[in-house]
Amino acid sequence: MKKNSMKTFIQNIPKAELHVHIEGSLEPELMFKLAKRNNISLKYGSVDKLNMAYKFCDLQSFLNIYYEGAAVLIQEQDFYDMTWAFIEKLKSQNVLHAEIFFDPQTHTTRGVPFKTVINGIYRALQDGEKKYKISTGLIMCFLRHLDEKSAMKTLEESIPFKDKIIGVGLDSSELGNPPSKFTNVFSKALSFGYLTVAHAGEEGPAEYIWEALDMLKVSRIDHGVRCVEDKNLVEEIIKRKIPLTVCPLSNLKLGVFKKLEEHNLKELLDYGVLVTVNSDDPAYFGGYIGDNFLSIQESLALKKEDIYKLAKNSFEASFLNIKEKQSMLKKLDSFVTEGVLH
Repeated sequence: MKKNSMKTFIQNIPKAELHVHIEGSLEPELMFKLAKRNNISLKYGSVDKLNMAYKFCDLQSFLNIYYEGAAVLIQEQDFYDMTWAFIEKLKSQNVLHAEIFFDPQTHTTRGVPFKTVINGIYRALQDGEKKYKISTGLIMCFLRHLDEKSAMKTLEESIPFKDKIIGVGLDSSELGNPPSKFTNVFSKALSFGYLTVAHAGEEGPAEYIWEALDMLKVSRIDHGVRCVEDKNLVEEIIKRKIPLTVCPLSNLKLGVFKKLEEHNLKELLDYGVLVTVNSDDPAYFGGYIGDNFLSIQESLALKKEDIYKLAKNSFEASFLNIKEKQSMLKKLDSFVTEGVLH
């Protein structure tokens, strides 16, 4: 198959994004624009120097720059502008639905009010739905390197805005911060009616995935690629139909895999795991969802049938209701029945 043919197929196939951090979509150009707007001095003196700094050896080396970049977000309009730029990216890659992470603690610990954060993000998402018909959902993540008390405070702060949030998640530094550290706050979040997801099994061991499933009662595992270290865990994930939101370029940039040719996505797909392709922090890891699809397709020689299955998984793994899922899947199948698989 010609490379351009596959690229066009990936570009145009309807898809959903289920693992993306909105703060991780902040491109260097916009970062510098917001820094100037808010009279903030960045450590890196230019866009080029910042881009050169995006060479990470592990998760923590990325997070150090990630949190510095987020410091330019002060006003509601800053959060709107960042989110709107991401909406434009979704439109360009035919993403019909996106479930987006945001990290309130990254901002509230700097004195930015919770309402400033969520109102800016949510307003842009609403405008995206009106202009481009892209449906969205917001997932509030707790920073696992902070204590559970801080997470509980954030959960309480979210309640007045509960109509704008579909669930809670767990992100930031994984090693040394197991899911079990947050059992109480996740239990309370469930009692409030929030859906739950958690990052697990990226740098952390397979045991962290077990904890997320059994102690946090999550509906979805973010990353989860290290599940293959435990055959019983893989079988349990398949049995429970737990989706994995995999981020190939992120895994490469952070050294989870030395090269994409070694990635286990196809292995997971062939096992029958409900695996999906996502972008994680696209401004930092070299690509949005289409770039992740194309990179993993080239590296693992995926066929159009595999790409279709991954796109289908993205809708089935989403938190859309049955009617909404059926509508999205119908659009996907209409795309496929035009003969593009053959």
